[in-house]
Amino acid sequence: MGHDHSHAGHSHGAHLHHSHAAGFDDRRAYLIGIVLNLGFVVVEVAFGLFAHSMALLADAGHNLGDVLGLLIAGGASLLARRKPSQRRTYGFRRATILAALANGLLLVVATGAIVWESIGRLRNPGPVEGGLVAIVAAAGVLVNGASALFLMKGKKHDVNVHAAFIHLAADAAVSAGVVVTGILLSLTGYNLLDPVVSLVLSFIILASTWSLLRRSLDLALDAVPEQIDPGQVRGYLGGLPGVREVHDLHIWAMSSTETALTAHLVTADGSPSSPGFLRDVCHELHQRFHIEHATLQVEPHETGAPCPLPCRLASDEAV
Repeated sequence: MGHDHSHAGHSHGAHLHHSHAAGFDDRRAYLIGIVLNLGFVVVEVAFGLFAHSMALLADAGHNLGDVLGLLIAGGASLLARRKPSQRRTYGFRRATILAALANGLLLVVATGAIVWESIGRLRNPGPVEGGLVAIVAAAGVLVNGASALFLMKGKKHDVNVHAAFIHLAADAAVSAGVVVTGILLSLTGYNLLDPVVSLVLSFIILASTWSLLRRSLDLALDAVPEQIDPGQVRGYLGGLPGVREVHDLHIWAMSSTETALTAHLVTADGSPSSPGFLRDVCHELHQRFHIEHATLQVEPHETGAPCPLPCRLASDEAV
């Protein structure tokens, strides 16, 4: 019993992954968002060409980015459901983390394109059909807002869903700004309002995207998920009956909703203190810290290093 991976500690019925204990169906939300946004892109391109409005065409391109982002997020969600194989023992769960990172980067690129276009319009503003722009942009607020609402329930527990939500909510804000701009253009005829408002909204979107990118990158680099305090986890394991030392502790995200842990527990004789020790510890790790997959190795207390040097170094660093 030196090494045990106790499935009793997983408590699959309590998993946050894709159920969120509130009946959230991310596949349905992604599908609705894709259909709504793809339909709106077609409408926006048609009206943009009819009104000779580069603003609407640029916004159509931005909304096409929404469709791509939702396809990435939805595809990753489907991949995460595939069963593990001999080669991919964790399955494709990590695809959700990569999708969140890709979605954030896509949003940055799309926003950068808007900034570039807006700077060009500052230098050479052209006539804009303000009334038509406002009407079509108002439809964009409804489409993006409704799509974001379908994802709101799952964004707290899944960084992949959170990325898609931020993407849609940001586009709803862009469309709202375009509505206001269109109305003001109709009233004043001041064409510089269009690029100025676009620049302001772009910087707001970039600011909101930064936290998403940082969180996604941390998870991709196997950092401890931000909702878990590694010091508390180490303290809990170190306070277990019979445990003299905890080392080689690692906590990382298997997917955007599941967390894994490995640790070496040093005891006097290298045995668990009770028959149900490992099962109970895994269960408690899930209950206290929402760690679904825990692998614990119990080792005897020795005068020398309990494991090779690389493990020893890992135990001395912050997890």
